[in-house]
Amino acid sequence: MSQWDECADFIVVGSGGGSIVAALAVSDSGKTPVVLEKTDKIGGSTAMSGGVFWIPNHPLQARDGINDSAEKGRTYLDAAVGDLGPATSRSRKDMFLNQGPKLVDYLEAKGMPFIRCDGWSDYHDDLPGGLAESRSLAVEPFNVKELPAEWASKLRRGLSSLPVRGIEGRRLMLIKTTLDGKLAALSLGMRIIKAKLLGREYVGAGTAIQGRMLQMAVRQNIDIRINSGVSELVEENGRITGVVTQKDGKPWRIEARDGVLINAGGFSHNEAMRKQYGPKPSSVTWTNANPGDTGEMIEIAKSHGAALDFMDSAVWILTSLPPTGERYLHVLDIPKPHCIIVNQKGERYTNEAQSYMANGQALYAGGDVPVWAIIESRHRDRYPWSFHAGATPQSWFDSGYMKKADTIEDLAALINVPADNLRSTITRFNGFAKNGKDEDFGRGSKAYDLTFADPSHGPNPGLGAIEKPPYYAVAIYPGDVGTFGGIMTDEFARVVKEDGSIMPGLYATGNSTASVMGKTYPGAGASISPAFIFGWVAARHAIGQTPN
Repeated sequence: MSQWDECADFIVVGSGGGSIVAALAVSDSGKTPVVLEKTDKIGGSTAMSGGVFWIPNHPLQARDGINDSAEKGRTYLDAAVGDLGPATSRSRKDMFLNQGPKLVDYLEAKGMPFIRCDGWSDYHDDLPGGLAESRSLAVEPFNVKELPAEWASKLRRGLSSLPVRGIEGRRLMLIKTTLDGKLAALSLGMRIIKAKLLGREYVGAGTAIQGRMLQMAVRQNIDIRINSGVSELVEENGRITGVVTQKDGKPWRIEARDGVLINAGGFSHNEAMRKQYGPKPSSVTWTNANPGDTGEMIEIAKSHGAALDFMDSAVWILTSLPPTGERYLHVLDIPKPHCIIVNQKGERYTNEAQSYMANGQALYAGGDVPVWAIIESRHRDRYPWSFHAGATPQSWFDSGYMKKADTIEDLAALINVPADNLRSTITRFNGFAKNGKDEDFGRGSKAYDLTFADPSHGPNPGLGAIEKPPYYAVAIYPGDVGTFGGIMTDEFARVVKEDGSIMPGLYATGNSTASVMGKTYPGAGASISPAFIFGWVAARHAIGQTPN
């Protein structure tokens, strides 16, 4: 038998949303959880995210009179995700659908102030069961100063420090063209001023979720340790019985009487694993994922016989690389009028307004990396570029990040694409813009296509001609905010071995796993919600409260 330095009932590896909710469930039962975070910050990928849950038939829909059901959600998942093997089995989908609304009730009872993201359509709302009215949930901004100071400093922050509320970010992108955009900016500005006057520090999006989750954990005296990576899983007689972490620079063995949950993220920052499993070309310099996403827990689980799946999948987001060394995400700006994406032949190849996941998959399928965003002057005049409003920085031009020309032919020369092809592509697209119908790829034909369009523009809010110089171009890469494949699990989040059997004592959730969503992103929050739901399911199963 192993010699243990310490014992706990349930050990959670990683501190993302699925980790904290699992620890809360164990604590609720009177048992002892320990959360081990290898970095110096708490919150994982959830804290860096847009902060949205995708949950069909959640309670806020009924309160707002939205007609949804688990059966509609199942129909939609069957159509959008399909059956790609055990990870997307009916039993896993059913667990996700049945437990999702209960999770919302559970977190609301603990003080989570959810907001229904009205107007944020399912990403494939044209499929059976799809819902244009939104199944997505956000949370109210959180005052970090409600946390004890020693915990507030440990909270991982997101990509933006703005305390944006719900779908406010989408509205802010229209500040120059709509009254709603101006009102959103006014509301945000007043919130920031009020916070300063009252000595508060509000955060939004995923940081708000994880700030509140950390607050709940602190209130329940849950043991959360930073700088505590796991180097080994301890296996005895075919069962995972504990982990090896470190304490004071030395190995520290902790027994897990009821189980171990892996929720340590994916492998976006592991160049070797990206090359081994993912599509090519690929680079860690294109990712906006949590810096802790280095994949070792997936490899450790595999060494104990865990099956893996969907390892070539990620949550792709069209990304550009400005001279500052940042990664700019373009979910909100490319679907606006007067912007298209072309390949290295100068041709459009997909619906630019479709989901970011689908856009990344289309980019790789086309075989050209990078591709080019072709931007007309009115787009630069009216809309931010990755939240950067105002005049275009001269450094963008000086560095070559953004190309500029007065003719399409000169722009083609700058980006080395055939001028005749680019001119033909733009001429054809301009006809679609004037008629309001994209006859090639259907841009603007479904509700989600218009989520980030400009309602003040017509006849199609997402189609704007490219005909008024100057013209601009930016190289676009298949960036990501996390990988989407990993350890295979069953409906109770138990790790499944390569021979199909269950690995006793070991559970997994989040980006460490092969997603129940397969290789599809059904709606905003389709990675956070399974991480929470299956983390919650895992903890209750481990302590003998098997979810129905």
